[in-house]
Amino acid sequence: MTPTRRDLLTAAAAGTGLLATPDWLHAAEAGVATPAKVLRYAFNAAETGFDPPQVSDLYSHTITAHIFETLLEYDHLARPFLIRPCTAVALPEIADDHRSFTLKIRPGILFHDDPAFKGQPRELTAEDYVYTLKRYYDPATKSPGHTSLEEQGILGLQALRDAAIQSKKPFDYNQPVEGAQALDRYTLRFRLRASRPRFLYTLAGMEAMAREVVEFYGDKVMEHPIGTGPFRLAEWRRSSMIVMERFTGYRERFYDATPNPDDTEGQALLARFKGRRIPMLDRVEVSIIEEAQPRWLAFLNGEQDLLERVPADYIPQALVKGELAPHLAKKGIRKYRIAGSDVTMTVFNMEDPLIGGLAPQQVALRRAISLGLDIQREIRLGRRGEAMPAQAGIQPGTYGHDPALRTEIGEYQPARARALLDTWGYVDRDGDGWRERPDGSKLTLVILTQADQTSRQLDEIYKKNMDTLGLKVELKVGQWSENLKSTRAGKFMLWRVGSSAGSPDGQGALECGYSASVGKGNMARFQLPAFDQVYDRITALPDGPERLAAFREANRLLLAYAPYRFHVHRLITDLTQPQVIGYRRAPFWLTWWPYIDIDAGATQRPK
Repeated sequence: MTPTRRDLLTAAAAGTGLLATPDWLHAAEAGVATPAKVLRYAFNAAETGFDPPQVSDLYSHTITAHIFETLLEYDHLARPFLIRPCTAVALPEIADDHRSFTLKIRPGILFHDDPAFKGQPRELTAEDYVYTLKRYYDPATKSPGHTSLEEQGILGLQALRDAAIQSKKPFDYNQPVEGAQALDRYTLRFRLRASRPRFLYTLAGMEAMAREVVEFYGDKVMEHPIGTGPFRLAEWRRSSMIVMERFTGYRERFYDATPNPDDTEGQALLARFKGRRIPMLDRVEVSIIEEAQPRWLAFLNGEQDLLERVPADYIPQALVKGELAPHLAKKGIRKYRIAGSDVTMTVFNMEDPLIGGLAPQQVALRRAISLGLDIQREIRLGRRGEAMPAQAGIQPGTYGHDPALRTEIGEYQPARARALLDTWGYVDRDGDGWRERPDGSKLTLVILTQADQTSRQLDEIYKKNMDTLGLKVELKVGQWSENLKSTRAGKFMLWRVGSSAGSPDGQGALECGYSASVGKGNMARFQLPAFDQVYDRITALPDGPERLAAFREANRLLLAYAPYRFHVHRLITDLTQPQVIGYRRAPFWLTWWPYIDIDAGATQRPK
């Protein structure tokens, strides 16, 4: 049913461009003892901003995922995954062999009130999705997500981008495109140039922004995220604190999910919460605490309700033979432990004159470094056993990951590494204990890193491994977000980083080698036509034996040319205080805050 003007005005009455007053504050003003339900936890690295087309890091996306809404979403309790409607009324009508997708969005969904709307309620429309999609193609946005979207072949968008680049004129947002059309106020149709059976995953990540907001804030839009989601940005101290408040104008949504019949935990959560209006939290306060010790102590002291990814140094204090330590269990603390859908890696800049290139001697240097890294030592000492060796870059739990795969990077072979270096002329000519380049010039590996305790321990192991090979290492310490910027700009030699899956399909991990994604998902800036051809085949093929064979070929090429050294897949242990109810880590989606409740009477929090 289409909402009336009165419906829209009533929903927007809490504010005319100012932050809406939370319900719990109204209750407090009226003298009703209704404590706010606040979830407090910490990121271990700083955010970069809150404009979805411009960000690529997990931390920023965790925030934006709760501000901006997608057409489809992942069921909170279904495993491994189940896609269901979010702002859409139903799953799309699919036609023309997965080349046409038509959806209707729900009428009456409102954006957060904001000065950009001049005091008027603003309803979500189909055109908002078309506009946001175009922003990924606008050259001025420099979106790291452009390449992934273009792989889907949405008709007309790339031509619009090319026209802006060639004419050196602003991107024409008013120009219609065949592949993304608002057929009416609430109906969207996407048309693709080829069959894309997995386009549903794209729709599950397609956010909606309002054009008025982007134009109102201009180059400050990263600081003013205005969406239709269950939470809105209330306070932001960059690299320090992010405060989110429940959007009081959020539409009526109720807890519902589809856990597997044999999923005891999921079935219990559904029984407890089914029918509850979401979100159940009033606020989420996210601190940025990069160092492991203060993050651990803040949780132990009750200053944090959730500890995501127990720091490696504190695993022995948190777990005893994989089970929660008794002193924590006595406090009512709960443990959640899963194998993460992620991979850590060393990124080699393929454009760097020392470490990059496709010449045999350059490939030999990267492969020698890879063979000389003692990953079992990294797991044992640097990660306290909370990881397993990666044989390739595709994350566990995603399509294309082969748990039976065994490759040379899964082995520590320092003797072979030294032999490779000797063979290709990387030898110590001046007797100082460090190898030089084949032309006799100095050889120093410059690695971007961070100042936190875990990074320092991993750096120490890395450096000792390279010392064994006679390779000199220089550590360049900076903030994680700054290192990301340097890497995307190609201003680095090596960086050790992790990557988490963003969808059920492993092709996202292979974007790291796709030449069209240089400076975006392809952090190594690797360009190899043979790999691009395999990657394009993977995009077009339906799931099945032929596509899995293409995954294996893509893995083989990445391992052979070594633009990355894949390290480990991490085991993840999260801890919650007794008052946190309903927590469950999602395999790869980020929208879990709405399904959490806080029992304020479970324990006395410090003020």
